[in-house]
Amino acid sequence: MPTKQLSSSRKGKSASQADEARRLEALRTYQIMDTPPESSFDDLVKLASFICDTPISLVTLLDEERQWFKARTGLPWLYSTPRDRAFCHYTIESDRLFEVEDASRDPLFENNELVTGDPHIRFYAGYPLITPEGQALGTICAIDTVPRRLTDKQREALAILAREVVAHLELRRARIELEAERSKLEGLLRMANDTAESLYLNGGQNEIFIKQDHKLVRVKTTDIRYVEALGDYVNIYSGRERYTVYSTMKELEAKLPTREFARVHRKYIVRLDRIIAIESDAVMVEAGRSMEGGSSLLPVPIGSSFKAALLSRLNLI
Repeated sequence: MPTKQLSSSRKGKSASQADEARRLEALRTYQIMDTPPESSFDDLVKLASFICDTPISLVTLLDEERQWFKARTGLPWLYSTPRDRAFCHYTIESDRLFEVEDASRDPLFENNELVTGDPHIRFYAGYPLITPEGQALGTICAIDTVPRRLTDKQREALAILAREVVAHLELRRARIELEAERSKLEGLLRMANDTAESLYLNGGQNEIFIKQDHKLVRVKTTDIRYVEALGDYVNIYSGRERYTVYSTMKELEAKLPTREFARVHRKYIVRLDRIIAIESDAVMVEAGRSMEGGSSLLPVPIGSSFKAALLSRLNLI
């Protein structure tokens, strides 16, 4: 019996090189070639064999040179074939069922090695796997070693299974794209965190917000002279202002630019460029302008465990 192919808008037309290039590019976007077996595809080829009553069924994908089997039943020893021997090569040139009732009597296939040798194909029915963009990536096909033909209901069922295969391909691609986006987002977040940390370590924080009288007040860190701990509260001396906030020294120290401030005592943090002098166990901090117009100095004690770290940060001669 000759090959039977249902009517197709592409029947009799060979794909142009440009069409084939677009098809291959579409196939690559699914990232599925040479991937391990997946139960969702394995189940569909089993259904195809049950419905078509054939010993062999395949989900095939065709690249430039070969036909590769994503899922198969009845051919445990075969994973792929050269494309020029593939029945499915003809199936993807159509947008409907391609059916061969007896390959040994068909001029297209009578000398095919898959017909003259193992697995001795006689019957073939394949439906193309057409993406939403109209690209035929491969097929779902049913194969037998004896001549036969499908019923109309079996043909319709094979078409439904083809759409199910494409749906699984789309879901699989969506998962891959989501994972790629998630990895990209994580990378951006890491980059942002690294940048923020770099800015923090390099004194990029130039302002803080302080809660005062049920409102938030912006304070430039360049205006802060020193910070003093008082139990559960902290006094922040900035310009001519003093702000009292409920906080710990550790929390506040984490919010200040590390290059510009130094912990000199368990109760004090000072801004380095406000230190005018160091006298014995105290730093003299510029406290603002006096009534006479000169700078007033305020002694801030230095804790013995903080002195060495402070001196190491000063430009000593």
